[in-house]
Amino acid sequence: MTLGGPVAPPFGGDLIGRLRRGEISSAELTEAYLGRIEQHDDTLQSFVTVASESARARALDADQALERGQLLGPLHGLPVALKDNIDTAGLRTTVGSRFFAERTPADDAEVTRRLREAGAVLLGKTALHEFALGATTQNPHHGACRNPWDTSRVPGGSSGGSGAALAAGFCAAAFGTDTGGSVRIPAALNGVTGLRPTLGRVSNRGVFPVSWSLDVVGPIARSVVDVAQLLTVVAGFDPGDPGSLDRRVDDYASTLELGADGLRVGVPRSFYFSDLDEQVERAVRAAAEVLAASGAAVEEISLEGAADACEATSQIIRAEALAVHRGRLEENPELFGEDLRRRLPLGYDVSGADYAAHRQAGRAWRRTVEQVFERTDLLLTPVTGTVAPRSDESETIETTRQLTRLTYGWSLAGIPTLAVPCGFSTDGLPIGAQLAAPAWHEAALLRAGAAYQLETDWHLRVPDLEPAAAARRVSDDP
Repeated sequence: MTLGGPVAPPFGGDLIGRLRRGEISSAELTEAYLGRIEQHDDTLQSFVTVASESARARALDADQALERGQLLGPLHGLPVALKDNIDTAGLRTTVGSRFFAERTPADDAEVTRRLREAGAVLLGKTALHEFALGATTQNPHHGACRNPWDTSRVPGGSSGGSGAALAAGFCAAAFGTDTGGSVRIPAALNGVTGLRPTLGRVSNRGVFPVSWSLDVVGPIARSVVDVAQLLTVVAGFDPGDPGSLDRRVDDYASTLELGADGLRVGVPRSFYFSDLDEQVERAVRAAAEVLAASGAAVEEISLEGAADACEATSQIIRAEALAVHRGRLEENPELFGEDLRRRLPLGYDVSGADYAAHRQAGRAWRRTVEQVFERTDLLLTPVTGTVAPRSDESETIETTRQLTRLTYGWSLAGIPTLAVPCGFSTDGLPIGAQLAAPAWHEAALLRAGAAYQLETDWHLRVPDLEPAAAARRVSDDP
């Protein structure tokens, strides 16, 4: 696999600042992304719906406003994509399913509303695993989303379309949802940056649920700097969301220059570094060395109970996903894809007593993690134990179990977790590391991530899409 140069297509970095300063027009940038989507997304299938007409109109509005000396907001004219389980007024939101194949919401999700209010341009809705219940994004209704680094590989999930579209240069930023790893896994497998915020930090109103007690909306971008600016826009209390918590929102971008100096980073000795591909472990440990060279105090620590936390998370998701879909499963099972017809009934095996025990295990795990954070500021682990699996070797339930093994625990703890690219395998596939912080401490997390990316360029590498396009042209020839 040939790595592209360290420039994000189509116009390099700091797009948010350049748009606001008028150095590049929103119309030009939007047209460039739409052109790339038209040229390459037949192969990748990262979008379910492309909102070309409305995106062009919004971009033109942004440019005309800037000519009048008016900024639409902190994301003025920035082309973004949203996972297709986040409601968009007037634009269909399918949740990757047959049940909602033609559903067009009347109202925006709260996240969508905040993005529009901040001046963003909505390019369209990205592919996801059916009902966001899986880590491969091999969707039986809208097609299998492919990894832009190697189209024989999965892009991760369930926000696979968001990760693939961002990596392929189809948008400047994207949003996904993360229940057990669905932002972090696609970020890692596609070589981009993704954040799962603290549980309750970002509103879930207008987002179709997987698990009411674990779901979080999170930004995906090429750099931590961009992620910080996106989080500042969408974070904050929403009284219309019963899971939203009223906590102060920092100006995250303003603290990035503080760097990693003085931060204590713990690297767990067991579980998170067990059963890894050798190349994954080497890349993540190299990331620890970069953080140490940037001024962080890095040391190995003990963290017990991670395996039990992973199992508890799995069972909670099974029970709550069944609760969300039980009526549909019992009345119209044929409308689900084959893998969900097998996965959803697993929730019947989780009794009320079992569920209560798993919730109690979650409380115990959160206390364990809180105690670890008394002596360290951040934790560093791999995101996944392997690079992106081949799609023809990916059985949804087993592949999801493998890919979420190292992300479930942080979901159960409810803490913010940042996925950053930290290298490539010998066959050119991205590897991701994740940094976890105490609840509400996104600022420290983003500081460390920005310091790491200041010293590395893994997040700026881009896949060469031309071989995949050429292969498609050959296959299309009569």
